[in-house]
Amino acid sequence: MTSTFIRPAVESDLPHLPEIERSASDAFRGTDLDVEALANVTPAEGWRGALRAGTLWVMDDGAGEPIAFLGAEAAGEELHIREIDVVLDRQGQGLGRRLLAHVIAWARAARLKALTLTTFRTVPWNGPFYASMGFRELSPAEASPRLAQILENEARQGLDPAQRCAMRLDLDRGDSAS
Repeated sequence: MTSTFIRPAVESDLPHLPEIERSASDAFRGTDLDVEALANVTPAEGWRGALRAGTLWVMDDGAGEPIAFLGAEAAGEELHIREIDVVLDRQGQGLGRRLLAHVIAWARAARLKALTLTTFRTVPWNGPFYASMGFRELSPAEASPRLAQILENEARQGLDPAQRCAMRLDLDRGDSAS
């Protein structure tokens, strides 16, 4: 088996990202979540801005094939994680944790103040996973207008707002990614 490694995404990775996202969403089958709402994936072209900005990373299977990715966007002094996905048959191997730790280290090196994201509050590989990486759930009063807008948009797309939350990892306090 070849060893995986994380690298900045390149143009030829873009067509693989919707496939990875679709595969990862299969993990939600059998949960009480609206799987149809989760089936809406970002088209390859939707990642071009992150590619150009240098905020799109892939985990390569060692043979040139992306098996996971993290796409983010700068928001002032914060980096907002739009999506992190691992193909279904490679989940549970710590790949998402490695990918997120890599991006946390990148954000620290870039002297950003925080990482933010929105996610499912109770799904083990969502809210609890991010909490284990140092993120904290924000109350509605703590969520910035930007994060509140993202949550509103998600609700319009069919994601249950009672199950969603915004989370933040402050980088200027020395939070640990391990």
